[in-house]
Amino acid sequence: MTTETKPLRIGVLALQGAFAEHQHVLARLPGVESTVQVRTAAAIEDPTLDALVLPGGESTTMALIAERSGLMDPLRAFVKSGKPVWGTCAGMILLSNTAHATKAGGQNLIGGLAVTVKRNAFGAQVDSFVADLSIPTLINPETPFPGVFIRAPIIESVDEKEVEVLARVPRKGEENSEGSIVAVRQGHILATAFHPELTEDDRFHRYFVDMAHQVIKQK
Repeated sequence: MTTETKPLRIGVLALQGAFAEHQHVLARLPGVESTVQVRTAAAIEDPTLDALVLPGGESTTMALIAERSGLMDPLRAFVKSGKPVWGTCAGMILLSNTAHATKAGGQNLIGGLAVTVKRNAFGAQVDSFVADLSIPTLINPETPFPGVFIRAPIIESVDEKEVEVLARVPRKGEENSEGSIVAVRQGHILATAFHPELTEDDRFHRYFVDMAHQVIKQK
């Protein structure tokens, strides 16, 4: 990032889940002018909003609140606009084009990310865990990133022409395999199945900020 780069105003969808934790990390990073909690269509459509984070939480609940608040179409428009977006856990599910293991009646999605996800792929809350992830795209890639997985989804498939796989992790029974996909990037969209906002390691947030600057420069 150069000194000529405009500091970012980043929104965090604040309907449910770990939005405050994302704000806390982003607010202390260089290159970020301010963060704002996003709860209305007007906030999403604000032209001064440079980027958006969709936090972890409960994807069905978040989608229902968004529908009742008239936010689904503005969220879809934001993603389609090409502005930088990052979805963590539930946020990743909402950004996916297809989701499996949804609750009865299916799952309303924002879409835009050319992947298929499976909800709660690692089990229930009691099956939560932390795994050391090898992520070459981060600063100091030789240091593993602590991936916090809480009722986390996995990415079952990707459009290989569109989507770059950033990280994988083995599941029970597949320890000797390549592992399940848990982080991807598709142009202006970043998605992680785990919760970087719940660790002391801010490298993923720094990666998103740098990515956002790059995307904005290219527009």
